[in-house]
Amino acid sequence: MKTILITGCSSGYGLETARHFLAQGWHVVATMRVPRADILPPSERLRVLSLDVTNAESIAAALDAAGPIDVLVNNAGIGVVGAFEATPMPHVRKVFETNTFGTMAMTQAVIPQFRARRSGVIVNVTSSVTLAPMPLAAAYTASKQAIEGFTGSVAHELAHFGIRAKLVEPGYAPTTRFAHNSDVRIEDLIPKAYADFAAPIFAAFAQPALVTKETDVAEAVWKASNDLTGQLRFPAGPDAVALAQAA
Repeated sequence: MKTILITGCSSGYGLETARHFLAQGWHVVATMRVPRADILPPSERLRVLSLDVTNAESIAAALDAAGPIDVLVNNAGIGVVGAFEATPMPHVRKVFETNTFGTMAMTQAVIPQFRARRSGVIVNVTSSVTLAPMPLAAAYTASKQAIEGFTGSVAHELAHFGIRAKLVEPGYAPTTRFAHNSDVRIEDLIPKAYADFAAPIFAAFAQPALVTKETDVAEAVWKASNDLTGQLRFPAGPDAVALAQAA
């Protein structure tokens, strides 16, 4: 049976993806900054490991403890919503350290074992903000757009060794903790000068026509992990699908 390692499993997409693959009979290595086994169904096929994707030693230790894996899912991420003018550059760098450089570091660390076996899948979770420009998400969009370009490019060189690289692009998921793992408050990122601009945007967020569920993303990761057609992008959720079709 295959083994999948998923980053960012403490909540949201990562947690649901771990549940989904366990239900499908896979061995699952669920990683998170602070390990909590109680949030997942007890199983002899489950391992919960500590992992900070911004720390090289933590990455090396987690991969060593996990042993050989068949699929890596780079899901760990930080959300940020607000006017770019008001977003402190240290926080922008923090977002990139996790969303962009963390994904790249995990990918680079797992390639040697995949290349040696001439097999393996890397699934990078981005966002529907890469499918259409969205306001009040400039820093977050930039961090995810970088991974879109990175994945498309690296997919070509890895294919030479039988390794597949995929993108999963979730839509708007209000039930996730999107901005809760940030150390800045949304209200602090909306200066008074932006209030009139931001008000209708937040109103639309409160009553979206279509939304993405955690299960949509888990199913998209499942499809991407098992795809043999060469498809690169997998929109997740009806809103993301609609944006992809309109692009």
